[in-house]
Amino acid sequence: MFEGLTGRLGDIFDKLRRRGALSEEDVSAALREVRIALLEADVALPVVKQFVARVKENAVGQEVLRSVTPGQQVIKIVHDHLVEMLGEAEPINLNAVPPVPVLMVGLQGSGKTTTTAKIALRLKSKERKKVLMASLDVRRPAAQEQLKVLGEQTGVATLPIVPGQDPVAIARRALETARKEGYDVVMLDTAGRLAIDEELMAEVAAVRDAAKPVETLLVADAMTGQDAVAVATGFNDRVGITGIVLTRVDGDARGGAALSMRQVTGKPIKLLGMGEKLDALEGFHPDRVAGRILGMGDVVSLVEKAAESIDQEEAEKLARKMEQGKGFDLDDMAAQLRQIRKMGGMSGLLGLLPGVGKIKDQLKDKKIDDKALKRQEAIISSMTKKERKTPEIIKASRRKRIAAGSGTTVQEVNRLLKQFDDMRSMMKQVQKLGKKGIARHGLGGLLPRNLRGGGGFP
Repeated sequence: MFEGLTGRLGDIFDKLRRRGALSEEDVSAALREVRIALLEADVALPVVKQFVARVKENAVGQEVLRSVTPGQQVIKIVHDHLVEMLGEAEPINLNAVPPVPVLMVGLQGSGKTTTTAKIALRLKSKERKKVLMASLDVRRPAAQEQLKVLGEQTGVATLPIVPGQDPVAIARRALETARKEGYDVVMLDTAGRLAIDEELMAEVAAVRDAAKPVETLLVADAMTGQDAVAVATGFNDRVGITGIVLTRVDGDARGGAALSMRQVTGKPIKLLGMGEKLDALEGFHPDRVAGRILGMGDVVSLVEKAAESIDQEEAEKLARKMEQGKGFDLDDMAAQLRQIRKMGGMSGLLGLLPGVGKIKDQLKDKKIDDKALKRQEAIISSMTKKERKTPEIIKASRRKRIAAGSGTTVQEVNRLLKQFDDMRSMMKQVQKLGKKGIARHGLGGLLPRNLRGGGGFP
């Protein structure tokens, strides 16, 4: 989402880093460019003015300008103020007597119903809560059926549909059912409109008064830019929201809504929708988002994704094979490809690595295609068991058969087998060096002898 802003800020800060010393004029010139970059990213003007003023106040002091690395100091100040602007990370508040009502509000098309199911799944799987979902949308055709289907997909209970009931009556029935059947949380998905109007606000306010929710979460589409800020202000003024959930954060939105909403409404952003899948929901961590914006990456999120996605049993199985001296085969490679896809594909992982923003143009030239992982899995699946265990037998005729069976080309089969050979060579080197050898020689020890040099691991 922040790709454009990250690129602009990266160029500005690179100029600062290259200067040995900074004057007040240098900082002011850089902050003028920062101001333009933020405005182009759809950040609200009052927020930009306040942000730039506070950064300048801290960045032109003597201890910064006369420090050993003034450019780095200015970047740190910008990072700290970005974190401050984004607010603190706040989880969904469930500290109340069960069942805890959570009211979902927002405009039509913002992804409210899907987000309701995503949050319910997150509470069920991560918080071990018993959740009941209820659709209060009696206007949109099949809205209640949609939530029912999502409930079946996530394994979360939904309130039975009773035709003809109004939203307030449905909310009361949901809370009564939750009390009788021992639910911890009740998710109330309200109706949306194409724009804020009096009828919508009156309906949501009536549901709020009847349900007395502990959390009222506004679902806002990050793609709508400044309109999202206006929607957040409107709902907060009339209904009183407690937090914001931003959807379509994985898209090409400019990011200004995320940077403005917390500051304008005073309400925290609690969750980020990162994709279409029902498990594609992340907690909002201001320090990590600020790191991504400034091209510092987000290694913590990368590690968390790995912990959630990596199959421990598969990893231990591969480790045992290596210890016993058994070779790395194409079944093992397929398992590795599946792990990468579970973690969001190559483009998703690269977005979390520090410094990748600087080489984004080179990466575009390489045409990183996450669909290639699926094609590679298809190629391996089209091989016989014997071929996967002993790839050496895969000659020209077999390669043609595998390409036809997987819907790919012989060239793609050749590329996959070349990648496999490279991976197997590295695995053999790991086994040969052992833990002590790797510690002594470093990653350079894994390279073929003709590629090792004084420059270290590339």
